[in-house]
Amino acid sequence: MASAFSFDSLNPAQRQAVGALDGPVLILAGAGTGKTRTVTCRIAHMLERKIPAEQILAVTFTNKAASEMRERIGGMVSKKAANAMTVCTFHSLCVRILRGGIEKLGYKKNFSICSHSDQVGIMKQLLVRMGGTDEKVKPDAVLSAISNAKNKGLDPSELQDDFFASLAVAYNNELRAQNAVDFDDLLLLAEQILREHTDVRDHFRRTYTRVTVDEFQDTNALQMQLLQQLVGDPYHVCVVGDDDQSIYGFRGAESANILQFERFFPDPKIIRLEENYRSSHAILHTANSLIRHNRGRREKILRSTRMGGDNVRIVAMPGDEEEAEFIAEEILAGKGAVGRNWEDFAVLFRTNSQSRKLELAMRERKIPYRMVGAQSFYDRKEVRDVLAYVQLLASPDADVPLLRVINSPNRGIGQTTAVLATDWSRENNQSVWQALCDPYFLDTLGPKARTAIQEFVALIAGAKNRIEIAKEPPSVVLEAMLKEMEYLQWIERSCKTESERQQRGEGIFNVIDSLRKHTEKGKKLQAFLDESALASEREDDDLEKKQGATLITMHASKGLEFPIVFLVGLEEGFLPHSRSIVEGTKDEERRLLYVGITRAQDNLTMTYCSKRMKYGQETHCQVSSFIPELDDDFLDHTSYDDILGAEASTEELDNFFGNLKGMLGDL
Repeated sequence: MASAFSFDSLNPAQRQAVGALDGPVLILAGAGTGKTRTVTCRIAHMLERKIPAEQILAVTFTNKAASEMRERIGGMVSKKAANAMTVCTFHSLCVRILRGGIEKLGYKKNFSICSHSDQVGIMKQLLVRMGGTDEKVKPDAVLSAISNAKNKGLDPSELQDDFFASLAVAYNNELRAQNAVDFDDLLLLAEQILREHTDVRDHFRRTYTRVTVDEFQDTNALQMQLLQQLVGDPYHVCVVGDDDQSIYGFRGAESANILQFERFFPDPKIIRLEENYRSSHAILHTANSLIRHNRGRREKILRSTRMGGDNVRIVAMPGDEEEAEFIAEEILAGKGAVGRNWEDFAVLFRTNSQSRKLELAMRERKIPYRMVGAQSFYDRKEVRDVLAYVQLLASPDADVPLLRVINSPNRGIGQTTAVLATDWSRENNQSVWQALCDPYFLDTLGPKARTAIQEFVALIAGAKNRIEIAKEPPSVVLEAMLKEMEYLQWIERSCKTESERQQRGEGIFNVIDSLRKHTEKGKKLQAFLDESALASEREDDDLEKKQGATLITMHASKGLEFPIVFLVGLEEGFLPHSRSIVEGTKDEERRLLYVGITRAQDNLTMTYCSKRMKYGQETHCQVSSFIPELDDDFLDHTSYDDILGAEASTEELDNFFGNLKGMLGDL
């Protein structure tokens, strides 16, 4: 069978990887080294060597990655062969395994798989049944604890929190009663059935004689155990990954899987892909100089196929506002001077809370942008809630925002009461607010619900009067109202981590601060709400379908590349994150910065601030301890003031006048 690749098109290391078809193989594929091409060529080579397509299994982490791999293999071999192979995610592989014998574990064959919303629905019922609503326990917090336990191979009934442990037992019993499994159970039960039932294990080992696993550094302990059950002697398994890009420890990923691969499969061939086709020599040299500080890694040094390139810039910033404005101005200038596309530019940040000022700076300059890997600031729950309260201060007759916050925070106005109010408002051609103020409607309710609604109406009406009659600033009134209802404390109770609590708090303060600045300019409340609503419009499509400069978290940037990259917030506490110092995960933070650096193709700028706004307070920042680790050979250290004070170069002036001339010529 002829395939559309030749060994001549591959470099020596890729050639070795494509040719190594037997026994355990570990391909250490550094950033930008042609990993996907190597893996697809290797599978095409298996078919050339008459290995039946039905016996080939390739496992990825996302449906998108699976369909891309299937498509690329399909372009190299016959469509029939590509369709006969199994290219899927871990979870869909587990469904195949369980459909082949889940009844051996006491389930019926026609089991159903719970979606996340199904899980939340079950947990809500259990919380009501077991008194969790009184304790203000969030369904997602319990589900997250259960999921973490399952993925670590622990029994959820042994969770440290006794109430969570009893909920976990009730939850698992409920799933069994409904003949249902959740996503974690798919892995757990598939590994169990392969381990405990020789006939099922032998069947799948005969079915899949050649197994490839992509992004192996992202596998957790359970996935490793599953792979060991699936692959028997002579261990024709190939795993592909890069321990230097292992950045999902917080999700349970075990870098030990790739670091100690020999412990799981005997005598593997280890092949290093080190020739980088993405980044300039200057960028790669900087990345290599950083990552060598990690201990216990598998040694590899990326070599660029593109010598030279601009030096990497490290820019000291006075504050985060200047940082955002500087980057927006640089993107604007870069787009005009070089004639690049907006999509060539990317801004990478460590935490979601850093996106807001960047978004603001982009919008002010009419720069189109796309948010990836972080919710847009305006999509966050706490931001939507606070904006809904602002809408009620402007006009309480708006039903959607009112229904959004009628019981946020919990004030004893349940779903049933909200539905009754909505129905009453429709029957009487009123707004929901008017229904809540209507004594006839209130008479239809029990004393508890009636009192709760009267208190809510008094809260909103009182705040509205302070703005309209007492002429108090809306931001002051909003802040006081949120404090009175203890909104911040309520939202913090649902947070799983300290950084999430910090992010939620910053989101609330940012809305209050934006409102203050807006009304100080003499603008009306409704104008502020309109601007916020327009800013919150986001598409949910893939990155490729969106247009504009990219704003992206470092975690979400893995696997992507951009000609011009800005890495922001290189400060101690942000990167490395303060949590990593306590938890001893600083090596993972260093890998995260390494991933960020290696996204850049032509040009890389890294910034740090001497002060940053946190919780509405100005906080002093310390430069990241990672910066002194970078080799100075290809670094330019500069500052915001130096750049602003520098005179325009002759080349810049030539570009400017050349562009101006071109624009005038088009008129």
